[in-house]
Amino acid sequence: MAEPDAGTQLTLLGGTGTVDEARLPELYSYPDELRKCWVRANFIASLDGGTSVEGTSGGLAGPGDRTLFLVMRELADVIVVGAGTVRSENYGGAQLTVMQRQQRLARGQLEVPPIAIVTNSGRLERDMKVFTHTEVPPLVLTSAAAAASASALLSESADVLACSGADDTEVDAATLLTVLASRGLLRVLTEGGPHLLGSFVADDLLDELCLSIAPAVVGGESSRIATGGSSRQTPMERAHLLADDAGYLYSRYVRR
Repeated sequence: MAEPDAGTQLTLLGGTGTVDEARLPELYSYPDELRKCWVRANFIASLDGGTSVEGTSGGLAGPGDRTLFLVMRELADVIVVGAGTVRSENYGGAQLTVMQRQQRLARGQLEVPPIAIVTNSGRLERDMKVFTHTEVPPLVLTSAAAAASASALLSESADVLACSGADDTEVDAATLLTVLASRGLLRVLTEGGPHLLGSFVADDLLDELCLSIAPAVVGGESSRIATGGSSRQTPMERAHLLADDAGYLYSRYVRR
């Protein structure tokens, strides 16, 4: 992802003009008094629907993208990511400022949200950055069939949780959310990849989509933001739309 640009200004289209950065947590706040997981997805795409350049989403990122990326991480209880995305984007643990940590503690959240890696097989390398560069051990959300071997492999590097439904060789999206809810991790943020988002869509579990639109076309064979699983139309309504001077749009849609 791009680093923050101190000169970037975000404008609320159809609203009150320039948005002060201090207002962003309000614009992206989760619903109050949640009783089950609320699933927010944060993705970026090109004008022609591509999600990456040379294999990573960072090539599409715009001046305001990093700012919103950090705000959404600050507000989340847990960051859920597919193992493929963890590898391709070289994920480490979440990094927050002192102020963001204080705000999280004031809301009753953990100081730093854990990364939760979704993997059917549970086969993850112990030297991955997500295990070696993090303040809090990640969660590994894997199938019931792979949980014991993954736990033995990763030892104290991660907390391994079985999240299968009827098929014990696969992670079930609904079971995954039940497991997270049992730990009080209700504010869910998923950042990829397309197959993971596709599973949330197919199972009617996506509550919100934050989609950044980059002012570029990329062609090639980049996938859509959601792939796999059965197709399902989930009606959504626009909560807001932000823009910056570089031509990027930052949309937020919530389930109707």
